[in-house]
Amino acid sequence: MKRTLSLLLAVCTSLNALAQPGWARYSVQHPKAPAVPEYVVFAGDTVRFNRPDFRERMDRELISFTYMHTNTTLMLKRSLRYFEQIVPILRQQGVPEDLKYLMAIESSLDPKALSVAGAAGLWQFTKATANTYGLEVSAEVDERYNIEKETVAACKFLKDALRKFGDWMTVAASYNAGQGGIAKRIESQKQKSALELWLPEETARYMFRLLAVKMFFENPDSFGFNVPVGERYPYVEPRDVVTVNYPIPSLVDFAIEHGTTYARLKEANLWLRDDKLTNKSNKTYRIILP
Repeated sequence: MKRTLSLLLAVCTSLNALAQPGWARYSVQHPKAPAVPEYVVFAGDTVRFNRPDFRERMDRELISFTYMHTNTTLMLKRSLRYFEQIVPILRQQGVPEDLKYLMAIESSLDPKALSVAGAAGLWQFTKATANTYGLEVSAEVDERYNIEKETVAACKFLKDALRKFGDWMTVAASYNAGQGGIAKRIESQKQKSALELWLPEETARYMFRLLAVKMFFENPDSFGFNVPVGERYPYVEPRDVVTVNYPIPSLVDFAIEHGTTYARLKEANLWLRDDKLTNKSNKTYRIILP
């Protein structure tokens, strides 16, 4: 009898343990967000966190990057592919390499990104800003999805903003809120840097998010992420690049004629937005052959 009661008690105890929520059965240790450093150097500018408000704003972004697991992991996996393409363009255009991190917070390094406001591509240009900086946006061609051209356009914007504002944190704020909007606030609030402005929350966070993402990519382990280089998506050089200055009635036929599929052609040339390229003006385009 005693043995039977003991067995029943053991079974009940086991069932009770299984009925407990996971957190009650196991001790799960989440990675702790990195501590706020004394300062971060971004594109040669030093941002110090010796003010309580700066320290708290930076802490918020560090915590955010630590616990946004899906987006943060995907950004890390994509980084090899897109940084390898973009950094040489930044150097060629005379823009500090750290500005690649702006692209990361804009689109999470997703070249197909399209915001609810209609901003598109890795650098998230609106149609109006794209046109201002020389990108074609039409039903058949949207160069906001052309990595080389959109990066050159972003460099032009950034250099224009630097000439206007003089420091990269204010340039970053203007990328989010517009050069005109930041210029008006600087004038009305009688300050020189966006770090000293009262701003909408999105823009106020944007500058510190940029500093946090630099820390993340330089030391992902400190955020609890370990994605070896071998597990990151590689950049694959195109098999060939064809220059065309004529209409292409069918991109399906064009792909087959050049030894690939329509699907692979479109994936390699996201800026081709239709299944044809009318090209009435005989403009020159460079089409990647994967």
